[in-house]
Amino acid sequence: MNILIIGSGGREYAIALKLKSEKISHKIYFAPGNGATLSLGENLNIKDYNELAEFAKRNDVNLTIVGAEAPLSEGVVDIFKARGLAIFGPSKAAARLESSKAFMKEFLAKNGIKTAKFLNTADFKEAVKFIESLNVPIVVKADGLCAGKGVIIAATRDEAKQAARDMLSGESFGEAGKRVVIEEFLDGFELSFFAICDGENFVSLPVAQDHKRLLDGDKGVNTGGMGAYAPSPLATSNLIKRVEDEIIKPTLKGMKADANPFCGVLFVGLMIVNNEPYVLEFNVRFGDPECEVLMPLIDGDLSEILLNAANANLSGINFKLKDEFAVGVVIASKNYPYKSSPKVKICVKNIPQNSHIAYAGVSEQNGEIYADGGRVLVCVGRAKTIKQARDLAYELCENVEFDGMQYRKDIAWQALK
Repeated sequence: MNILIIGSGGREYAIALKLKSEKISHKIYFAPGNGATLSLGENLNIKDYNELAEFAKRNDVNLTIVGAEAPLSEGVVDIFKARGLAIFGPSKAAARLESSKAFMKEFLAKNGIKTAKFLNTADFKEAVKFIESLNVPIVVKADGLCAGKGVIIAATRDEAKQAARDMLSGESFGEAGKRVVIEEFLDGFELSFFAICDGENFVSLPVAQDHKRLLDGDKGVNTGGMGAYAPSPLATSNLIKRVEDEIIKPTLKGMKADANPFCGVLFVGLMIVNNEPYVLEFNVRFGDPECEVLMPLIDGDLSEILLNAANANLSGINFKLKDEFAVGVVIASKNYPYKSSPKVKICVKNIPQNSHIAYAGVSEQNGEIYADGGRVLVCVGRAKTIKQARDLAYELCENVEFDGMQYRKDIAWQALK
């Protein structure tokens, strides 16, 4: 098969690595890819989605997989489908579940899906009135896409009002913050639930847990994610069934009823409060770094699963998962997440069995891989227990060297405490 992957991070690298392990050989294209994806396929420098669709048509691309959220919100799926191309991901209209927090919250309310009490507004006075009605802390979210950074958890009402003022004025997040969602704070534990959907049917992936904070013990600032593991023992079989019945099924039914059938990955950010699952947010693609730990747990051909989903034919799939755990530890650059870091060479001494690296913020020069900054790579370990998988991931971390590298030492702590 000829496969095109849209995106450039560790998520897209992990998807390609899984495709490369399949019995059928694939020719893989990346748009744009990164310095390490060159070892898995061909990088394309085509930014215009219409041109990219023409390339896919000319080169007999059988399946396109969209990794990142921005192309989905910009309508890449609609452009490819208009040319009769198979593409895995939601339409622009369906991608509003992620690209507009206001749309998402109104959808949840309309379809009776549990979420925090909220107000969606572009009016500062209305925001202040609602903030006064809530207990602290208070959650203030920019409506649009902010690369995972448009959420403020305010410790006081005054702080919440200031956050809303900064967003609505355009000072904080530009156009993405010109409408805000203000929410009550839910106190529980978070889980990441993933379902591969074809518009009507779905298959559930292992439930993952992400580690957003920069430092050990969940301290420090929020990041794009410093590590993840799956499956989480915090997700009981009863909880998984409730999420499927109370969240996934009504979401697919509601989107279809609105003439926006959802095809792609539905990623539900859950807060579990007293064993009750609440939706914190929807994403419409694989998470990063969750994708890096989910891919090794799929027992079967990813290409077949995603092609069937893209063609609204998941019901015929025999979907199986490995009886194993995977732990991924993000290694970030020196100044992440505050500012850019100098480009430095990466040295990998040894890769233990049942572990691998998913490369993200890297470039290639003369056959060498360099850290470009941000989240540079993910060290993944896979084993029969979480502890063994965690130990393998950290053994691999110790075999990676570059100036200024930083990573958390406690990934999967909630499962192992």
